[in-house]
Amino acid sequence: MDRSRVLRFLSQVETCRVVLLMVLVVAFVSGLQYFELAPVLSIVSPGNGTVSEYRESNDTTKSTENETFLASQEASTELKPYNNITSEVLKSSEHKFLNDSPKIEASGQSRRSNETASSLHSLQPRIPQIHKKYPHRSTKKPPVVVISITQMNKMILKRHNDPKNSLAPRWGLKVDEELRTARDKIKNVGLLKKDDNLYAPLYHNLSIFKRSYELMEQTLKVYIYSEGDRPIFHQPEAIMEGIYASEGWFMKLMESNHRFLTKDPNIAHLFYLPFSTRILQQKLYVHDSHSRRNLVKYLKNYLDLIASNYPFWNRTRGSDHFFTACHDWAPAETRGPYINCIRSLCNADVGVDFVVGKDVSLPETKISSSQNPNGNIGGNRPSKRTILAFFAGNLHGYVRPILLNQWSSRPEPDMKIFNRIDHKSYIRYMKRSRFCVCAKGYEVNSPRVVESVLYGCVPVIISDNFVPPFLEILNWESFAVFVPEKEIPNLRKILISIPVRRYVEMQKRVMKVQKHFMWHDGEPVRYDVFHMILHSVWYNRVFQTF
Repeated sequence: MDRSRVLRFLSQVETCRVVLLMVLVVAFVSGLQYFELAPVLSIVSPGNGTVSEYRESNDTTKSTENETFLASQEASTELKPYNNITSEVLKSSEHKFLNDSPKIEASGQSRRSNETASSLHSLQPRIPQIHKKYPHRSTKKPPVVVISITQMNKMILKRHNDPKNSLAPRWGLKVDEELRTARDKIKNVGLLKKDDNLYAPLYHNLSIFKRSYELMEQTLKVYIYSEGDRPIFHQPEAIMEGIYASEGWFMKLMESNHRFLTKDPNIAHLFYLPFSTRILQQKLYVHDSHSRRNLVKYLKNYLDLIASNYPFWNRTRGSDHFFTACHDWAPAETRGPYINCIRSLCNADVGVDFVVGKDVSLPETKISSSQNPNGNIGGNRPSKRTILAFFAGNLHGYVRPILLNQWSSRPEPDMKIFNRIDHKSYIRYMKRSRFCVCAKGYEVNSPRVVESVLYGCVPVIISDNFVPPFLEILNWESFAVFVPEKEIPNLRKILISIPVRRYVEMQKRVMKVQKHFMWHDGEPVRYDVFHMILHSVWYNRVFQTF
């Protein structure tokens, strides 16, 4: 064999070795990625345990059972709070406000699109493929500043007591004096007698709530503009089911209401703008256009029509006008000329432009059947709730992948953290769980908050800067747990550190607060979700009138 042939042969051998090495490296990397992602992407089959449905019983029976349950749990070492969990663990579960929040340098673009997950979270979601199906959806990033529920309550009080936050009307009407009178009566209310229909620990101040609610019933008049083309306006039947159903249900009950409506705008305290942001998106958004300009323009044209035909918008610059909007895009679509309105939004993010004390957090209520809007509510009693914490859902946003990475493959059998499961299993788990995790998706809001309440499961809200519904009135920390996003690795420690007696009382309060989150077909019922939404709008309007 001559020398050239030998060299050619050696060259071919070397090339084969390089190719083989590259193939092995690719196979090794692919194998690592597969085994790393498998625990996260797997769907856990629901258990086969039977569920004892919730049944009403008298208070004596409940009290006896709860005492027995408490005694048994406190005698158990497994469900006691950990001995090594001190007050530091509880402190770690609290939100840190302003000065304690990590500082992130701005880069000139939008704030929410530039913060890095690593600055607030010790864990990173290891599932890069998860959003390939939705390339146009942003997962966003953790907020720079986390505002606690305590701080939100202080912000409400500050706004309601500062005349600088009020837009004085350009000319006065009798309704202005009526609102000021209502404000004085609410502020100066004494201790009212006990109300068997309302459980005092649920509220910041029961007497204030009762007085405000009674004055709303006696005083409030709402005017609805007739302008607006269907189906975006005046057609609630188009959106009575699904996760945006709050828009449709409120519109239907408001437009058919006899108690609060008036045909004379001169005596109206509030003006309702009856449009659906969900239908707006369905009818006008151009698929894959990545632009909402035509939606914003459509709403602006409607407002121009109202302002040109009536003097009332210009009188108050829109501060006595309100609307309800549950679609994720609603905050962005209703900036600009709508910003003075009382915006009742499901996507209530105080870290963006939701103004606590002016705007209203709209409950996101997922409705499967318009004939039975509340579903099969209720669930097991505390003694029958054998699961510590439950979550199931699509991996939207940045929080849920972290939650599943941390807990879906852990050995703790009382933590049921899944990817998506079927609806029947989902409800069974909620009815059997002590705590139901309400983790944010693309935005801060989630229908799980209301679902947890309706199924008697204590909500665990993992969504920084989310303003829970009716915060002006309800003391959410008395019946829900707020866990900062960065504390997801300590989730189980935080929940187990809650004493059993405390949990039982929280679960009792969840059952008591259910009435405020229930829709009723036909005539709304006193203190139900329709009335509570309207009351929050009324309450914020009253306290912006000086």
